[in-house]
Amino acid sequence: MKPSVFLTGLTALSLPSLPFAVRAEEDRPETLTRIGFGSCASQEKHQRIWDAVRAAKPDIFLMAGDNIYGDTEDMGVLEAKYGKLAAKPGFAELRKTTPVLATWDDHDYGVNDGGASYPKKKESQKIMLDFFNVAADSPRRSREGVYGEVTYGPEGKRVQIILLDTRYFKSAQKGDKRTDEEKKEKNLVGWYVPDEDPAKTILGDAQWQWLEEQLKRPAELRLIVSSIQVIAGEKGMESWGCFPNERKKLYGLLAKTRAENVLFLSGDVHFSEVSRTNDGPYPLTDFTSSGLTNSHQGWADAVNPWRVSPIAFAEPTFGLLTIDWSAAPAPAVTLEAIGRDGKPGITHRLETAELRMKPGDAAK
Repeated sequence: MKPSVFLTGLTALSLPSLPFAVRAEEDRPETLTRIGFGSCASQEKHQRIWDAVRAAKPDIFLMAGDNIYGDTEDMGVLEAKYGKLAAKPGFAELRKTTPVLATWDDHDYGVNDGGASYPKKKESQKIMLDFFNVAADSPRRSREGVYGEVTYGPEGKRVQIILLDTRYFKSAQKGDKRTDEEKKEKNLVGWYVPDEDPAKTILGDAQWQWLEEQLKRPAELRLIVSSIQVIAGEKGMESWGCFPNERKKLYGLLAKTRAENVLFLSGDVHFSEVSRTNDGPYPLTDFTSSGLTNSHQGWADAVNPWRVSPIAFAEPTFGLLTIDWSAAPAPAVTLEAIGRDGKPGITHRLETAELRMKPGDAAK
């Protein structure tokens, strides 16, 4: 593949000047207290949200997918769309002062709702890692998929960030064949239904093995970034609920490795909410922040029996986690979905003391 002239110039002039190159997997000494994240940023729209992001002064910002809307098998087109994101003044200013870590979702991967069959995934992976300044010696450069891990902070204040790749290995979803009237009656978006086929996967064998090893590492807060929602799956949109065996495997892996202090971060759906389930080895929470430019009130209004936030917030937004390391008996995390005006549309406090397995608990 020959790179486009546009991104060749952008890479040569801009990316090496960025102050942050993340290797992954690595340990970093910095203590994190404010973590921003977001998803669904159309490069064709005016991205006013970055003013609010920068005003919040996050220690780090996580891009959870659909970081551009690429949707192409032409790698020159994909590179040019990343170039449009790089040219957004607010995003460019953020990158000068704040480390940015990223995974992808379907549109920046290259195809709507796409997975393992996308023919340009290797080429797309290189472009994505180049754009986000992933170091040349990073393990993310030498394996299939963009998954990676970084742990920040000293013992007692360790934040482990696990970036999953829910695209490179993903099987095709099972379509929902019900009528529009049936879906409306049940308040569903209704694109997909759960697929019980045990051969279907989201992460693929290699990534599952890698994830198990990462979950054995110690951390006082463990952020698992999944581009698609983990807990909420009833709407019939893309989610881990489309592959119930994979979700059960994920919850079981947390129990098997006794990985405590887990919080899921997700995007994709064009609204923000907080969901909670007791189906794991301890209560699990999924904080969804979507999107940085894109919002959809109709999708937000669809059913979610797992929602614990007062509303699903359907405005351009980013997520902010503020960690209170001094809280007793364990750190607490305030989750906020913040709009372009800098004000939270959702606020939810999470006590990490609840994210513990009881002695003798077995895998579910």
